[in-house]
Amino acid sequence: MVRRGIRAVMEAQSGWEVCGEAPTGRGAVEKAKQLKPDLVILDISMPDLNGLEATRQILKAIPKIEILILTIHESEQVEREVLAAGAHGYILKSDDGQDLVAAVESLRRHRPFFTTRVTKMVLENYLRTGTHSQEVDPGRSSLTPREREVAQLLAEGNSNKEVAAMLGISFKTAESHRANIMRKLSFHSLSELVHYAIRNNMVEL
Repeated sequence: MVRRGIRAVMEAQSGWEVCGEAPTGRGAVEKAKQLKPDLVILDISMPDLNGLEATRQILKAIPKIEILILTIHESEQVEREVLAAGAHGYILKSDDGQDLVAAVESLRRHRPFFTTRVTKMVLENYLRTGTHSQEVDPGRSSLTPREREVAQLLAEGNSNKEVAAMLGISFKTAESHRANIMRKLSFHSLSELVHYAIRNNMVEL
């Protein structure tokens, strides 16, 4: 329903064309590589691969593409992570259609876009701390891109065998990634990993 609504708003604009959709983050990466659009709109919370990881992979494959992150999350941590991933636009699902159109219009001109609420949040954080680049969870930054993928899939309830099949890696490699993740984050149970993934917007309840 969300994708249908976004498509309707986009197709109502003269000269804009929606060239593809994807229900998962991994699907979005593959569609982006295949279709090479000017801009991709990503939900931050998607199965298989969250929006932040999908952003990193898409930008690695197509550096000049613009990415707009759509999310229900309004926090300084999310704002920092969106910028760190390389997206130049960030709007909330509670914003109206005009904000979505304005965001796409700005990004297609290669200008960053943040709604008034997000801009205010960034400014208040900067004035309070003197910086907007603080790292909330240093553990997350210590994980490699592949480990972040594996962490999300494990947190979504997939077994090592299922993770291996989904990523096209061996069972032993999947086990090794899981062990490295638990070691780097000093976790002793899968429930800790699940809580961590939820806290870092890798998955949602």
